Amino acid sequence: MQGIWLEKQQLQLKSDLPIPDSPAGEARIKVLRAGICNTDLELLRGYYPYTGILGHEFVGVVESGAPNLINKRVVGEINAACGKCHFCLTNQPTHCEQRTVLGIVNRNGAFADYLTLPVANLHAVPDQVTTDAATFTEPLAAALEIQEQVKILPEHNVLVVGDGKLGQLVAQTIALTGCDLLVIGRHHDKLEKLALRGIKVGFEDIVSPRSFDIAIECTGNPDGFNLALFGLRPRGTLVLKSTYAGKLTLDASAIVVDEITVVGSRCGPFAKALDLLSQNKVDVTSLIETCYPLEEGLAAFSHAQQRGTLKVLLKMDS
Repeated sequence: MQGIWLEKQQLQLKSDLPIPDSPAGEARIKVLRAGICNTDLELLRGYYPYTGILGHEFVGVVESGAPNLINKRVVGEINAACGKCHFCLTNQPTHCEQRTVLGIVNRNGAFADYLTLPVANLHAVPDQVTTDAATFTEPLAAALEIQEQVKILPEHNVLVVGDGKLGQLVAQTIALTGCDLLVIGRHHDKLEKLALRGIKVGFEDIVSPRSFDIAIECTGNPDGFNLALFGLRPRGTLVLKSTYAGKLTLDASAIVVDEITVVGSRCGPFAKALDLLSQNKVDVTSLIETCYPLEEGLAAFSHAQQRGTLKVLLKMDS
């Protein structure tokens, strides 16, 4: 099969990779579509020393290993847990110490013709959700994880910093709470997408200091972090929603003095994401910039690395 292989921060398109066998408890999935996200780009830059097939945002069709899902479209949670450690036994499998992570840690990913995942990780895609839209299930679930961790009420003032792929999804899901939301970005066209949905947007110069109950950082860069912290009032909550390839320098004394709660946020609820997609409560297809066939995957990565690019998809079902 074909696949996009990462090794020593170099990408290759390999055409002689073996089609994977599914171990006991796992299904083999024919990939239909996969999305390139910032984590993939950070892995290419050296965020984590991964070797293997990249990709973790996908939609595919089950071919074997899951009798109840054969020939059905599925998406899959990316953390494959051991089921035996402290975190698994306390219902925190995304922190399993022995986990593999699709396309990120010790498990080949979705930028290939086939992948395998535990059957327990799979979710059937509702008929009314298109394959392109379903590709956003994983990042949409990650956006929804914020509300699993932090209670957001209509009376809260909330700041989202970042208008990129993740920031767009975070903003749309947070807006559903009815809170007083402001999204800060650097791109007129991206902010306009949110403004058309009735979300307040602007540039960093309109952020008032110490005026938000919750600030959500979606840029993955120090400027975004500092702006989010600048906007928080004492005893506010800072949510970090991005991976950082480099080191982040921060003024810890400001966090202590203002008694800021810092929350790291990662993977989220797939069922809730699929429910939002099936009810058309969020718009994801407008975030698709372009789609490349898998055999043009290296060009797709070059496109995805261009500043300001939204979602680039890879298409396997030619």
